[in-house]
Amino acid sequence: MPRLTPFELVFAPVAEERFPKIRAALAAAGHDPTDRDAFLMTREAVLLLHELRPEEGVGEGMDQLAALAHHAYVLWDAGLSAVEIVPDQLAELLADQPPAAEPGDAPGAYYAQFPERRIWARVIGNEPAEPLDGCFVHATRAGELRVLGIFGLHPERMGFSVVEAEGPRLSALAREDGSPLFSPTLPGGAAARLYSLAGGEELLELGWRTAAGAVQWTR
Repeated sequence: MPRLTPFELVFAPVAEERFPKIRAALAAAGHDPTDRDAFLMTREAVLLLHELRPEEGVGEGMDQLAALAHHAYVLWDAGLSAVEIVPDQLAELLADQPPAAEPGDAPGAYYAQFPERRIWARVIGNEPAEPLDGCFVHATRAGELRVLGIFGLHPERMGFSVVEAEGPRLSALAREDGSPLFSPTLPGGAAARLYSLAGGEELLELGWRTAAGAVQWTR
């Protein structure tokens, strides 16, 4: 049985009420769906963020909440494409020679879901590493990618962590210590066949790789 995505868990109950009104407002003003500033200026987006905000407030997390809502809207506007990556595909995706495809052939926005507890990252300082459930990915008007990683998603946990990276694909990306990209940084990670993200640049590179793989793996 497929795992539920963050969109299904958080936005499915409100999407059909809120998102068509946001689409109409953006279209009337001539704005692109990926224009986050324009999205956040719509009345329906403001109301949505107010509804999603926990009672104790979000403080510095407001930017993350806004990013999550915008990614969810862009995904909905583009048709709710999903890319489910199975273990064999994950190994191919994170290999030294990733899949060769033109990212422009991929859906304009999608959610890429990875095998459970295989990719890990330290999201907050010295806090324990969290597993990556998946990432929202969409192309911007400038031809770059926005990638929003979803970490620590679990049925028994209230909420999850998000990290966003945006930009063009970086050439000659390498870790300072010389270890391969995505190689595990957790103790025992290699024996357990785990992977790690060592920063925002690797999250962005992961997004670019899924854009290539999405040509083959979209469902």
